[in-house]
Amino acid sequence: MNVGDKAPEVLGVNEKGERILLSNYRGKKVVLYFYPKDNTSGCTAEACSLRDNYSALKSKGYEVIGVSVDSAASHKKFIEKHELPFTLIADTDKSLVNEMGVWGEKSMYGRKYMGTFRTTFIINEEGVVEKVFSPKEVKTKTHGEQLLAL
Repeated sequence: MNVGDKAPEVLGVNEKGERILLSNYRGKKVVLYFYPKDNTSGCTAEACSLRDNYSALKSKGYEVIGVSVDSAASHKKFIEKHELPFTLIADTDKSLVNEMGVWGEKSMYGRKYMGTFRTTFIINEEGVVEKVFSPKEVKTKTHGEQLLAL
């Protein structure tokens, strides 16, 4: 998924089992951020940065939605533990990570495995991708500030 592409209408199911559609956010910019795993250090830092900047992001017209392949139950615990004010999509069937092009082969300590590339998409009010933060561009500890600087 690249700048100028239309984002998918069906985003998936959140931590409450609710089906999330992009059209639910018409008229708002959406920060759709993909992260590898609940309760890992980098993912927690990123989520907390977005949490700490959430009211400022909302005041600029943004809605934040997180996505990982973790279960809804895992997302619920992650939200409660870190008091996250935004919804998390449980993409357990990997449909959205594949559609958005953020699922692929990764490598850690020489071991290869399939996983989610940490990526953030800014989607405009009409559902079109306006900006993409690639894995190398996302700064987990200050991601909220990165978005506010746009």
